[in-house]
Amino acid sequence: MPRRLVDALCYLVIGVFLPIVFIFEIIVVLPAIHEPGSFLHTFTFLMAMFLLFNIKANMIACMLIDTSVDLERTATPPDGAVERLQWRHCTTCDRLAPPRSWHCKVCGVCILKRDHHCLFTACCIGQHNHRYFMCFTFYLFVGSVYALAYNSYYMWVLNAAIYCKWLTVIKLICPMFMLVIGNFWSNLQLLFYSLNILALLYSITILIFHVPIVLRGKVCAEQGKDHKYNNGLFRNLRSVFGNRMHLVWLSPLVKSELPDDGYSWNTQIKKSK
Repeated sequence: MPRRLVDALCYLVIGVFLPIVFIFEIIVVLPAIHEPGSFLHTFTFLMAMFLLFNIKANMIACMLIDTSVDLERTATPPDGAVERLQWRHCTTCDRLAPPRSWHCKVCGVCILKRDHHCLFTACCIGQHNHRYFMCFTFYLFVGSVYALAYNSYYMWVLNAAIYCKWLTVIKLICPMFMLVIGNFWSNLQLLFYSLNILALLYSITILIFHVPIVLRGKVCAEQGKDHKYNNGLFRNLRSVFGNRMHLVWLSPLVKSELPDDGYSWNTQIKKSK
């Protein structure tokens, strides 16, 4: 659960407002564009359910799956072992930590293959939940594009007389005006539209930043540093999405075992001369 106010506020945008916006889309926007019972209405409804399920379920998986270092169950390599040279001392925990693990001040523990602390899931993204974070972000992007297309048509075409005004642009730029200008119903639609744009911008930013990192087999802390875990595109993707990486996009319920345990790593594969 969120440990800081900023985590709680960011979580509210996706965790709480998203289902509310979804209900609005299904009850108000969709019937206004497609005749209820028609093929397009049914198809869009099922697609929306699929997207919402993957967004919420992957988000929940990020929050529930423990990706912290469990040193009680994992033996530290003995003195003199080559593997021990890659372990480092965590000054906060005052004990050795596996390679590629870093301590999170917010979570209060060392995280296996720590990538970053996500504000919207209020937890660290690491070895065991990296897949769910990437799927969550991808489906949030697809869902935001889908919703923005329908919302834009509903507002700017079907209800152009209400929303095609300079005042609407001012409200979108400065949402505080919604509190004092206009009626509740039109302002509610503008609020949902603003959240739609916010979710789209967030997902685009995250994908642009994180996809290249995943493709190179890195984590955020390894950006700009010497990197020896790049084992090629296929193995880099498999290290995040698991051995069944082609199926994990269908559902977070699909099991996909990771090739690494998070405590020892295969370094860069050398090309044969």
